[in-house]
Amino acid sequence: MLFPDKDLLRGDVKKMLNYSLIFLISLIFSFLITPVIRNVAFKIGAIDSPDFERRIHNRQVPNIGGIAIYLSFVITVILFSSFDKTVIGVLSGGTIIIILGFLDDLFELNPGIKLLGQILAAAVLILFGININFITNPISGGLIYPGFWSIPLTIFWVVAITNTINLIDGLDGLAAGVSVIAVFTLFLVALQEGQALPAILAIALAGSSLGFLRHNFYPAKIFMGDTGAMFSGFILAAISIMGALKSAAVVTVFVPLLALGIPIFDTLFAIIRRLYNNEPISKADKGHIHHRLLAMGWTQSQAVLIVYGISGLLGLIAIIINGFELNYPLILPAVVIFSGLLGAWKIGILDFDLTADSSKLNNTKI
Repeated sequence: MLFPDKDLLRGDVKKMLNYSLIFLISLIFSFLITPVIRNVAFKIGAIDSPDFERRIHNRQVPNIGGIAIYLSFVITVILFSSFDKTVIGVLSGGTIIIILGFLDDLFELNPGIKLLGQILAAAVLILFGININFITNPISGGLIYPGFWSIPLTIFWVVAITNTINLIDGLDGLAAGVSVIAVFTLFLVALQEGQALPAILAIALAGSSLGFLRHNFYPAKIFMGDTGAMFSGFILAAISIMGALKSAAVVTVFVPLLALGIPIFDTLFAIIRRLYNNEPISKADKGHIHHRLLAMGWTQSQAVLIVYGISGLLGLIAIIINGFELNYPLILPAVVIFSGLLGAWKIGILDFDLTADSSKLNNTKI
């Protein structure tokens, strides 16, 4: 049709206005709640102190800012969604994660306990019907139904994405900004697929994370902590299961992988490094992408903006391959993976001996 139907056009405009309102309200809530949480953190001693073995900041900063993201997200979703079984499942699992992260920020929980808590939260999603019940075959097309294996597959996906955001939370504003870009990508993909609820959840998390980012960007007044990093990762995992992974397009499996490309690649390389050095996977090191950028001489703000740029590019590629019928749909993901490996090698993420550069990071003025 040459000209779109007026009623259809009005409907599209109304939907976008509603999404804009959700984004704005969640952003305002988060922006206003964060200073309150900051004051509470000081009162209860939820403070992140300098520790050059694991962290690079040189001042005490409150670290339970994720509570502000959680509260603004929950309030906005309750106001604007139908509050059905699916929403209850997402909010219930998210509440388990936020409690787990809060306790970890206060008491540094054993990794095993954290893992059990994450599995429990993932199980709640499954209990409420949020699971990976089919996978698109990226080679030949068609659908693969995992049957019983959908349960461990869903748990693996949720736990993995929850931890990837947590592991990349190493510079002021890094995890929050990457989360905003990733979730906004998933929001646009949900719009492409006509999926209303994933779009609502995504735009609510985008606003909540961006409102918090205003207080979290360098020099940060508050950190999101495990409280916020795990919660953001959990909600991103849930949204991708409900939205991007539900498409039958050949490239479906690559869309969330690209949207979350930076944290996924960074975590994968960290696991490879630690296994190669016979070290526990949970042991911290200074080989993450932000550490390597600092070691190359970039400032904190510059390193964060570089990662934002790469994340934005990957998100754009995800939107392109999801929205267009490509003759060779696997070419773009293959190029991205090759480029990621090449870039990781160039900046030293795949350098298995990272001790030589630790002094550079320890002396960085931030």
